[in-house]
Order: sequence, then structure tokens, then C-alpha cells
Amino acid sequence: MGPVSFLPKHQKLSTLKGDSAKMTHLQAGLSPETIEKARLELNENPDILHQDIQQVRDMIITRPDIGFLRTDDAFILRFLRARKFHQADAFRLLAQYFQYRQLNLDMFKNFKADDPGIKRALIDGFPGVLENRDHYGRKILLLFAANWDQSRNSFTDILRAILLSLEVLIEDPELQINGFILIIDWSNFSFKQASKLTPSILKLAIEGLQDSFPARFGGVHFVNQPWYIHALYTLIKPFLKDKTRKRIFLHGNNLNSLHQLIHPEFLPSEFGGTLPPYDMGTWARTLLGPDYSDENDYTHTSYNAMHVKHTSSNLERECSPKPMKRSQSVVEAGTLKHEDKGENENTQPLLALD
Repeated sequence: MGPVSFLPKHQKLSTLKGDSAKMTHLQAGLSPETIEKARLELNENPDILHQDIQQVRDMIITRPDIGFLRTDDAFILRFLRARKFHQADAFRLLAQYFQYRQLNLDMFKNFKADDPGIKRALIDGFPGVLENRDHYGRKILLLFAANWDQSRNSFTDILRAILLSLEVLIEDPELQINGFILIIDWSNFSFKQASKLTPSILKLAIEGLQDSFPARFGGVHFVNQPWYIHALYTLIKPFLKDKTRKRIFLHGNNLNSLHQLIHPEFLPSEFGGTLPPYDMGTWARTLLGPDYSDENDYTHTSYNAMHVKHTSSNLERECSPKPMKRSQSVVEAGTLKHEDKGENENTQPLLALD
């Protein structure tokens, strides 16, 4: 039995307030609920936060082959949160983050929203980002796969646009803790389009998102996936961690199973939700400013790699969005499909990038 406190009630409250006052500035702005979630789920302790960060920083000397271009407290903290404050795992993720950038230098040249390739992808809705978060505080990202015009956007530029979007979003400490949800709608995604998803470029995406980025993904949801997407999933499965595989959900055209995990009030109508249809230009306007051709420089203040500038009218015409294809999902009775045979196929998940 633990020690019994004989402090008067008002003194106990004062002590609790004193503990709260010790909260590090690195947790400033977080809601009390999120701070408690970080403590319970991520093992985050404000009393030793700076020591945890310094221990990760001290490991940098063990990898002289990698250029660690950013090592401030706030930056390292997101890697600790992504790995539940396991310091060795957090350092491994930090090293992989910079190593991935070293090995794929072309992907990160002109890594900003007004890069022509990234801008085209953003305007075409890669990715979509919903304004509101779900009931767990997670940000919801959308990909409408059929909108991939392969004569217009390379897969690499789409991946760059997704990674840049995550860089901007992960600056929010609440999202470092609560994480993200990704929904991929495969409606009207043709076999010809799928044939361009080669193992090498899928591996590039997996390495960039699963192995090298400090985000917690609570789930990756496939809707309206055809048989050849199942075949692609089989190809990439060996590259996925067990924890990742357990958070991939295959819904087919049954949105009831999606709604078991993400409530309809947080989803646009394409996914059987109560929100209006998703406007594909929403996130692009957020990154590029209210007017795509604004003559003033637009800089996202919290991520110094992104400087969005005015581009020529020719680029604007080139980037003008094409009509977007929409989901053909239906709401019908049923349960969640799980890819692995022989496992519980009721509501068990099939990707946690944590």
C-alpha cells in the first residue's frame, strides 16, 4: 500500500497545480486532455522531457555518415512521440529521416509548395486534408486514386506533395500526439493506372512514410478497391511492419465498416459522411495562399523549407485542376474485410506507423 497523504484538500490541489506549473514549454499550447493522452499512451513525462531529448541528441555522434540538419528540442521531440519515447527507436527514426533525404536528393530539391510538380499534385487533390479532426483528434487525409493523371503528375511528385503536407501538419504538437488517418478511395482506378505502381516506387513510398517520417498513423483505409489493388497489396506486404499491416483496413464498397472506425460526422459525403463533398482545392489554397497567383511571397512560418512564391500564368494554366472523379461507395450492412486469411474478419484492422 502506498503512502497516505494527510494534506488538507486545498493543499493537495495546490500541489497538483505546482506539478502542472512544471510543465515544459515544449508542451505549451496542448490541451490538458492531450497532455494526459501523451502521458498514458506515449510515456511522455514533462519532468524528464529535456533529458529524453538530450539522450537522443547524444546518439547523433554514432552516425557520422548522416547529416543531421536539424537537432533542436522541438524537432527531436516529434521523433520521441512517434516512437513512444523509446529513445533508441526515436534516434533510429531520426537517422532514417535524414538518410532517406540523402539517398533521394532529387525528391527534396525545391521542396516547397510552389515547385511545379508539387503544385500540380496539390491542386489535383494529392493529398486532400479535412479541416476538422476525428473524435480522437486525428487529422484525416484523403487520396482519390482515380484523379492520378499520369500524363500530368508523376508518382514521385504526388509522394513529394504528401511528404511536404505532412511536414507542415506535423508542426502541430497536437497531431504529433493524436496522429493521422489516411483514406484512399480506389473508385474508377483503372488497371492501366495500377500498372504504373511498380514495386520500386511503392517501396519508395513505404520507406518515406513508414520508416522515415515521425507521424503516428492510426489507420489506412482502402475503399472501393478492385482485385488488382489486393494483388498490389500482396506485393508490398513484405515491406510492411507487422504493426503497419495491422492498421490497414480493406472496406471494399461497404462504408458501414468505415463508419465503425471513423464517425460519419467527420467525413465528407463521398464516404457516406454528413459533411459536404470535399473541395479538392482546399489544401492547395492553404499552402499556396488564398490566391494561387498571389504576387506576394507566402511563407509558412513554422516550416522553413517551404517558401511559396508567385509563379507564371503559364504554370497556372498548366496547373488548373481537371474535373475530379468521386467515390462510388455505398452504405450497406456488413463487416470489415481483413486481408489476412484465418484471422478474425469482424472489425480487426489489416497500417500504425508509430
